[in-house]
Amino acid sequence: MNSSCAVVEGIRTVQRPAVTAVLAASVLLSLAGCSAGGGGALSAPDRSPGSHPAASASVSPSASVPPAKGSVKVVSTLATGLRSPWGLAVLPEGDLLVSSRDQATITRVDAKSGKKTLVGKVAGVAPAGEGGLLGIALSPSYATDHLVYAYFTTASDNRIARMLYDEKQPPGEQLGAPDTVFKGIPKGTVHNGGRIAFGPDKMLYAGTGETGDRDLAQDKKSLGGKILRMTPDGQPVHGDPWPDSVVYTYGHRNVEGLAWDKDDRLWASEFGDHTWDELNLIQPGKNYGWPEEEGKGGKPGFVNPVEQWKPAVASPSGIAYAEGSIWMAALRGERLWRIPLNGDRPSATPQSFLQGKYGRLRTVVSAGGNRLWLVTSNTDSRGKPGPSDDRILQLEVS
Repeated sequence: MNSSCAVVEGIRTVQRPAVTAVLAASVLLSLAGCSAGGGGALSAPDRSPGSHPAASASVSPSASVPPAKGSVKVVSTLATGLRSPWGLAVLPEGDLLVSSRDQATITRVDAKSGKKTLVGKVAGVAPAGEGGLLGIALSPSYATDHLVYAYFTTASDNRIARMLYDEKQPPGEQLGAPDTVFKGIPKGTVHNGGRIAFGPDKMLYAGTGETGDRDLAQDKKSLGGKILRMTPDGQPVHGDPWPDSVVYTYGHRNVEGLAWDKDDRLWASEFGDHTWDELNLIQPGKNYGWPEEEGKGGKPGFVNPVEQWKPAVASPSGIAYAEGSIWMAALRGERLWRIPLNGDRPSATPQSFLQGKYGRLRTVVSAGGNRLWLVTSNTDSRGKPGPSDDRILQLEVS
């Protein structure tokens, strides 16, 4: 915990000072609650955090427990030749949208043929280090509003914007101008977080990083090292842990995975430093320990992870839920982890698959039923890309 080094998505590097986030002069959508969520001091929660209906942890076991041992079958390689893929969103008809971190583009991939069509480039993205165009998500009302949300790095901060996806326009020109819904998230060369997802409550959740400045994780006035929860318009949600704030949980190092299980419990994967990477069950208002605690330390006031791994076998990015288990994509570990669940705890020892076969694994998303989409990450400057990288695989799991 006193090491002077930081893990950079599975690669060790000297820790850099945090880059101070500078708010842009104007945005397309002005938010009254954004400043309070990011800059004002947070008071103590005004109610019991565990009572939150969207993410309260249950101690009761599940009615059906998945088997201790599972399986993974690679059904197909859907697409190849992707460059620095990061976020993945499944369209209603089944086709995929994939973001490129370094090219700041969104590409549509036909779910049957694998044909790639450039949707457009996101204006204002400033890729550098681990920053760029990161997570993407579809609006809860996508069927009527056709809005795609994106988390990305600019010259001054990390922010979340939404864009109209107009399929009637020519390829490459189908994205509307970014409409910023939330800004001021600290940016850095490392630890930018970046995963966004809409929960069962139709609220928008975002995992952020502490940019290599570990003190930000415990600083409730900072948006770094947090999980955020907001309305689709970027406003604080009434009844959240702190009034007029989008901060949902704190004490995180770098959150790149968010997923909900069948009982609507929120899970998050987190990069550790030199000791432990984590899978956490998220409860609003709780402190997840970084940098005071890493892994299952048991110190009062901090939430222990549900599972932990040495960084050499994990360095986790995206996670998904399917067949009673959390599936976790590992970058440095170059494998897919299965964590079977019994209620709010593992029912068996985690099991790994595909070790070293496809290199670094970035994103995993449910494809419905017992199928998953898995995105590799070998062209992100950390991996050793082969001639087909990067790729999207379809998996059948149990």
